[in-house]
Amino acid sequence: MEFCPECGSMLLPTEDNELKCSCGYTKKLSKDKSEYNVNEKIKENDSVIEKGEDVNTLPTTKAVCPECGHTEASWWLQQTRSADEAETRFFKCLKCGHTWREYD
Repeated sequence: MEFCPECGSMLLPTEDNELKCSCGYTKKLSKDKSEYNVNEKIKENDSVIEKGEDVNTLPTTKAVCPECGHTEASWWLQQTRSADEAETRFFKCLKCGHTWREYD
């Protein structure tokens, strides 16, 4: 298995005797490309790890959403005022995506 020197993604074999990356980088293979063959197909029920902005990695808590009334939300702290004042606590509803804040 080889990885792209430009973006770090896995290089995949193509029909043109090359290894290709999603960013466009390509690398020519030697005549024997058998070591780069993909032997397994991904099954529909296999687990997939998602990456990107739509994946929630924030902690969650019980909080009532003022928009939809759902009782679970993600939360984070952010310094929005001067340094000698407490942080602002933000919440984002896990159902409707509404964001609101609370101050201490």
